Amino acid sequence: MHTRLLSLLALVLWPASWSGVSAAPLPPYDQIPPVEPPYHRVRYEASTAPDGLIFPVTYTAWVPPGVKSLRGVIVHQHGCGEGSCKSGQTGAHDLHWQALARKHACALVSPSYEQPEGADCQKWCDPRNGSGAAFQKALAELGAQSGHPELARVPWALWGHSGGGHWAGGMTLLHPDRVAAAWLRSGVPLLTPNPDRATIQPHTIPDGALGVPVMCNPGTKEGVTVKEGRFAGVWPSNEAFFTAMRAKGALIGVAVDPLSAHECGNQRYLAIPWLDAILSARLPETAGDPLKPMPTGEAWLAPLLSVEAKPANEFAGDASKAVWLPNTAVAAAWRQYVTDTAVADTTPPPAPGAPVVKDGTLTWSAEADLESGLAHFIIERDGEVIATVPKEGKNPFGRPIFQGLQYSDTPLAPLVRMEYTDETAKPGQAHRYRVIAVNTVGLKSE
Repeated sequence: MHTRLLSLLALVLWPASWSGVSAAPLPPYDQIPPVEPPYHRVRYEASTAPDGLIFPVTYTAWVPPGVKSLRGVIVHQHGCGEGSCKSGQTGAHDLHWQALARKHACALVSPSYEQPEGADCQKWCDPRNGSGAAFQKALAELGAQSGHPELARVPWALWGHSGGGHWAGGMTLLHPDRVAAAWLRSGVPLLTPNPDRATIQPHTIPDGALGVPVMCNPGTKEGVTVKEGRFAGVWPSNEAFFTAMRAKGALIGVAVDPLSAHECGNQRYLAIPWLDAILSARLPETAGDPLKPMPTGEAWLAPLLSVEAKPANEFAGDASKAVWLPNTAVAAAWRQYVTDTAVADTTPPPAPGAPVVKDGTLTWSAEADLESGLAHFIIERDGEVIATVPKEGKNPFGRPIFQGLQYSDTPLAPLVRMEYTDETAKPGQAHRYRVIAVNTVGLKSE
């Protein structure tokens, strides 16, 4: 009890952070990657307050180097369960999501709730149970730590998987004036009481939420084509949420992953272009200014569970029951995604920085392709290919990518490094090396 009181006293007197103010996390949450700028981190112990968050939580933020003023924050929220919560520890290190954040001068924030296996996920994925307040407190402290105090007041673009979808949708309904867009992978908020889950309190739909673009993204094996099993209830929940929101005129769509169940699959190749379009339209130029209304003049509509969309002014069906898509480019990507997830890309990735060679080991830096991320790097020595890094990309859930992929769409731990040791180079002989980036559709950089 004495130790607990000291910990609570520390939280009152100083901002909790990774530097030792709060107690060290227990396994499996003690393997989090270390941080230094442009990464920043705060951690809070479990709260004992009646309306507080009952789990410890760590927030890691990446701030684009050189950015003068942040325009928003992109939140990548993991799902329920110990494995998914642990996977959130690497979310802010994802190069592909960083490319989106960099383009729009946004911070990338990834929470990791330290939920014990078997504990009630609703205690964090419902933001009314303390996680919403903890998130806003973390933004203020991460802003102070990074030298960007505007982080506490800029808009939020929310991505969430499973329980993270409950959280992102809940935050949208609670704070529609702060949310630029919300992508809900599998999980959605509850809008009507459920006798089977009476402990979950339903949300209401405020008028402000109707202008926030939202995308529901279940896997087809979560109740669409596979009607039985652990996740068969995901689609009925998504359908009910979509129907209720769209009937009120909400800017909400549905993109069913045709290949997956509860895993995230290839969703990022639609989620990132979709968020790119929304952020381009809605983010204010000055931190603290209100979000811009989402333009609707270029919208496309599609019948629910179809694979074809039309411009809204050519749509002959019931618009109040139709999938909403923001523009022509997103509609084309959506059509390809719901068909086979093979979203096309014609742009090569950025060229990597020049490699540095020390004791036979090459290191380099690179940014991900916004549309298709990074699959691997080609290493050339004296004009000849000698290796690819990694030799084989790891991703059991979709396209192989350089950083690998965990269940909740985050990089594998430990993080993959951009390095290669040339074990066949002859000592004392000079060589010329080149590194070429390859994105996930096979396009090469300069």
